[in-house]
Amino acid sequence: MFKLTSPAPVLSGILPLIGVALAGGSALLPAAANAAGGAYYRAELASPAPKGKFVARGIVWSCTGTDCVGARGTSRPLMMCSGLAREAGEVKSFTADGKALEAEDLARCNGAA
Repeated sequence: MFKLTSPAPVLSGILPLIGVALAGGSALLPAAANAAGGAYYRAELASPAPKGKFVARGIVWSCTGTDCVGARGTSRPLMMCSGLAREAGEVKSFTADGKALEAEDLARCNGAA
C-alpha cells in the first residue's frame, strides 16, 4: 500500500497545471470582451451622460462624456439601446459585440425612450 505523508509533492505537480489552465481560459472569452475589459455594448450619445455609472436594462453602464460601455445583458441589442436612451438620452451609435445597429433600429431605439 502507498502512504502519502505530505501533500506537498502532489500539490507541486498540480499547481503548474492549474496555472496553465487558468491562463489558457482567457483565450476562450470572446475577443471583444477581452479587448474592451468586459464591454459587450458600446454607444455614443448625442450629449454627455448625466451620470458616469448607472443601471439600465439590468446592466451597469459606464460613461465618459458621450462614450458608454456595458457588459452583455440578456435582452436584444435594440432593447438594450432603448434602455440606455431612456436613462442617458439620445443614442447616436450603438454596437453589440462589434455589430452596429442599423439606422432604422437606431431610430426605433431613440423613439422608444
